[in-house]
Amino acid sequence: MTSERITVETLVSAPVTKVWAAYTTPEDITRWNAASEDWHTTQASVDLRTGGQFSSRMEAKDGSMGFDFAGTYTNIVENKLIEYSFGERNARVDFIEGSDGVTVRVTFDSESSHSLEQQKQGWQAILDNFARHVHSSLLG
Repeated sequence: MTSERITVETLVSAPVTKVWAAYTTPEDITRWNAASEDWHTTQASVDLRTGGQFSSRMEAKDGSMGFDFAGTYTNIVENKLIEYSFGERNARVDFIEGSDGVTVRVTFDSESSHSLEQQKQGWQAILDNFARHVHSSLLG
């Protein structure tokens, strides 16, 4: 089965260096990387270089389930692009500077156990949490 590509994006009103740092720093990742209030990321590791590994431990807050979202970076262009593979799938994160801030666009290969709409909603929810995290960290 050939997977479809799904794209989600958000606009973050912050300098690209701050957006990049929040997206790639383990301490930040544990604060924003969840698709819903009943999930959280308990730990994250990042080796931000081509060939480097990353992992985020995602768990239900009630402890009923969890999984590791992990993979390998395949291309890094600082403040512009992150490409990575996870399992048999690939993803691309573009950081696009504009007059209103930085558009963070994530394009990823779908999987077959959830509908395309469910996957899009989940990844979009994570990106929305990311934007809120960057905004609140700039204000705080």
